[in-house]
Amino acid sequence: MQQLLSRYYQIRYNFFSWRYNTGIVNKILLLLGMACITGLFAQIRFYLPWSPVPISGQTFAILMSGIILGAYWGGISQIIYVLIGIAGVPWFAVGTSGINVLFGPTGGYIIGFILASFFLGHFVDKHIKARNFLPMLILMLIANFILIYVPGLLQLRLWLKTVKGAAPSIQALLLMGLVPFIIGDVLKIILASGIAKAITPKKTY
Repeated sequence: MQQLLSRYYQIRYNFFSWRYNTGIVNKILLLLGMACITGLFAQIRFYLPWSPVPISGQTFAILMSGIILGAYWGGISQIIYVLIGIAGVPWFAVGTSGINVLFGPTGGYIIGFILASFFLGHFVDKHIKARNFLPMLILMLIANFILIYVPGLLQLRLWLKTVKGAAPSIQALLLMGLVPFIIGDVLKIILASGIAKAITPKKTY
């Protein structure tokens, strides 16, 4: 068992060391791969009757993009995801595409995805202690409920005001754009934190 664990620790170290030091071509391939994964997870979704914002598996992919690709590159992978979606690939939530999505009810969340990935990638690459479960759990909670939901709710409020002619109350806004997703997001964050602890090396790479 000890030999298996040692082998596993070496494999994860080798991957992160390679990912951190590899050339630009390989990094571009990694970016495109993570963008595709994000697009696939975005298709796992369902709507609630009272909200224009769908529940999707996209958040999990966003959180892991920062963990797997690290500082800068995780966030860049999400920028690529957004740019390709704007260009016409229908891989935003509900199979949508185009720049209009950024001005719709979910546009702020998409911008938040980029911020969250940059944030988590920075801590994973620069702070070894952040790679443990509890620090990662805290960082992911911050990334999810501040960096994603704040721009998401602001954009949702603006969209509703534009479409309906009046801005919703804070309570109504939270019921549409935050409250229904809390339990699912917390479960995804716990799972992602556990995976992050398991796959990240606990030494400098």
